[in-house]
Amino acid sequence: MYSIVDIETTGGVAGKGRITEIAIFRHDGHQIVDSFQSLVNPQTFIPPFITRLTGIDNHMVKDAPTFEEIADSVRALTLDAWFVAHNVSFDFNFIRKEFQMLDEYFERDKLCTVRLSRKIFPGYRSYSLGNLCQSLEIQIKDRHRAAGDAAATVRLFEMLLRADTSALIPVD
Repeated sequence: MYSIVDIETTGGVAGKGRITEIAIFRHDGHQIVDSFQSLVNPQTFIPPFITRLTGIDNHMVKDAPTFEEIADSVRALTLDAWFVAHNVSFDFNFIRKEFQMLDEYFERDKLCTVRLSRKIFPGYRSYSLGNLCQSLEIQIKDRHRAAGDAAATVRLFEMLLRADTSALIPVD
């Protein structure tokens, strides 16, 4: 089982920044079997440059649930699954930090679609999500929004699964 995750944040460093949006697609290796997405009230100011990038502003998250209020969903959808993300350390570290702030230990086995793409699809000029998806003709709807980027990562991951002739991706 795989949980394909994308988040948007108030900034680039876990601990200083907070999550403003999350999307999780639980995938059984063939198809999406469950999903969750939500804006998240970061309980801190969203800088203007982040709003310009994501379109998420302070007003949008004012009445959104806090991470504590969605933690059960995040925990459930990632439990007993590989935590998959494009640049997995970024997403994972933010989520782990949010759980630490709730005095909870969060650990999952991780798979990075950047690293997998470099091995399975060598030779591309850039492995950023936008450039790689363009090269592989994967359409991204709502770029720099959690659900849009996570959905594109699902399509990328499915391509990686099909092309993985060296068994780099663990399967159940």
